Parts: sequence; C-alpha cells; structure tokens
Amino acid sequence: MIGYLTVDDVGAGADERRFELPATHAEVLAAELSLSYCLPLASITAAFGRQLGDLVDAYRTGAGVGWAKFGDDGLQAQAAANRPMFLSPLTTEYLPAIAAVHAALGAGGRVADIGSGGGWSSIGIALGYPRSTVDGFDLDGPSVDLARANATAAGVGDRVRFVHADAGATAGTAGSYDLVCAFECIHDMPDPVSVLATMRSLAAPGGTVLVVDERVAESFTAPGDEVERLMYGYSITCCLPDGRSHTPSVATGTVMRPSTLKGYARQAGFAGLEILPLENDFFRLYRPHG
Repeated sequence: MIGYLTVDDVGAGADERRFELPATHAEVLAAELSLSYCLPLASITAAFGRQLGDLVDAYRTGAGVGWAKFGDDGLQAQAAANRPMFLSPLTTEYLPAIAAVHAALGAGGRVADIGSGGGWSSIGIALGYPRSTVDGFDLDGPSVDLARANATAAGVGDRVRFVHADAGATAGTAGSYDLVCAFECIHDMPDPVSVLATMRSLAAPGGTVLVVDERVAESFTAPGDEVERLMYGYSITCCLPDGRSHTPSVATGTVMRPSTLKGYARQAGFAGLEILPLENDFFRLYRPHG
C-alpha cells in the first residue's frame, strides 16, 4: 500500500510525532497551480455521487440532470481542475502557437469566451496578454458570480467582463472579436450547432474561432484507453445527463469525436475544421474555419 505521509520519528509519542507530505504527493494533492493537481477530481466525484438516484431515474426515463443539481462542489471543482492549464500552457504554449491569435491579442485584441464557467480561461488570457480585453459569457448564474470574484482577486477585473447571458443575444457583439473560444463546453450544449453559428458571427473579419474539447479517440473502439474510459465516466455521470436536461437536445456527451464536431461545424456554416498540432494528454484544439 502506498502511503501519503511520512513521519520523522516512529518511536516518538503520539503528541510528539511530526508528519510530512512528500513533495511529489504535495504536487498532486496541494499544489493548486500544478498541472498534476488532482484534488478537485475527488470533490467533483462526490458531487456526482450525491446525484446517483437522480441519474438512475434519468437513464430510466430519458430525462436529464441539470448542472445546477451538482451544487457548489461541482462548480468549484470544475473551475479548479482546469485552472492550472488556463493559467499556464494556454497562454505560454497553445495560443502563441496560433500566429494570428498571438499577434492580435498581443496588440490589444478582444476575446469572447463562450461558456466561461468559473472564469479561469478568461482570466488566464487576460494575464497572458496584458493588452487584451475579454468578455466571458455563461448561462449559469452561480458560475458568473464565481468568475467575477475570481477576476477581481486576480487583478484583471478592469479588463475581464462576465455576462450572464447568451452571447448571441448580446447587442453590439457581432463581428467584433479577434478570438472567439469555447473551452471544454461544446459537448455539453444541447444545441451545439447554434452555439458554433453564434461563435462564427461574433468573430471579426480575420478573427479566429477556437474550440478546445476532450482528446477522445477519433473513432469508437473497445476497450478504450485510459482517457477514453475517464471521459465516458464523466459523460454518464455529468455531461450527458446535463445535456439531456434541456429540450430539444442532441445529447452529445463528453465523448465527442472529431467527426462529430466537424459535422456540427459544417451545419453551423463553417467550411472545415482543423485539428491544431498541439500536444495535450486530455484536450484537443480545433479551429473551425471558412
């Protein structure tokens, strides 16, 4: 059995013993900005577990379980799990690899972050590109409240705005953004085609639309690899029932194949879908174009 703590003196009395969390364990359990940080996964698993009765009923009836049912634990854990990636490689590796995006944001470009959740994607972009401004859009009120608090704490509240609204219904936004992005949320949408069409309309001439979603296998196989199995676990406990909680819904679920997204993009008016050659164990970066 692998332990989590070491003790300085096993012979010391119970009140005198001193325990230490080894550095490699601390990175996984306590280093909130490390890419290896996994503690939020425990919280989100607990949030899913509390809804098992509703999930069973949903699968029996064809209904859904909305995101709000997962409560504050689910909300906080989702935001914390993606925070390290948004605050580091997103703006040090991934966006700089897209020349047009890097140049536009470096020059003070505008960003629309669709489904901004707890706000760390928007905040990360603002921190990485100090001249940029970011508008985050989300339909979940508690997520918007959390995002606003996070932006203020991060010191970017003057350049990051979070709106509790559908981006497509917000006046004055069409054709005005250099980057329109959606991080790990298109597969949750009951109508992803209309969301992608909105993203297309928000992009300025020469602007970029970017979708970041799960790096699942390109086609179904069994047994799936570890990432595939993990994503199916998320799908049946959260993403699929959340998508089905709205009607009508295409009920995509977490395991969205590249071919599925390509079909949605074409229906939304894009001519094609490029998979960007950027390596990440869990995420794939897509650029709908045309």
